Amino acid sequence: MKYLCLVYLSKEKWNACADEVFFEAAKGLQMGGHLLAAEPLHPVETATTLRIRNGQLSMVDGPFAETKEQLAGFYLLEANDLNEAIRLAAKIPPVQHGSVEVRPVRELDVAGFQSFTPPQGDTHDVR
Repeated sequence: MKYLCLVYLSKEKWNACADEVFFEAAKGLQMGGHLLAAEPLHPVETATTLRIRNGQLSMVDGPFAETKEQLAGFYLLEANDLNEAIRLAAKIPPVQHGSVEVRPVRELDVAGFQSFTPPQGDTHDVR
């Protein structure tokens, strides 16, 4: 089962972990066969939030909501169950400086649909 681990950090802790620390953690998860994807995000000030209401598109610079901790990145993991996902997420370095939300990925209920995520080891270029 897939689990999305959302990494949240306060502005003050945004750079608390060096890129090399993130890289080594992701590499370990990948070598264990659990990492499907992982990416850091630029600071929230670079975000643009979109909404469509009554057919009209509105754009706002910045995040959807003001919060103490901001979405800093994500890890998409493959785990047997929530307990294993939590054990793996506890190894994500920013958990020491912010928080990591672990959420199961819901499968779409569409006939014949498998996944948008290519199987591990599939290097087929979809361009």
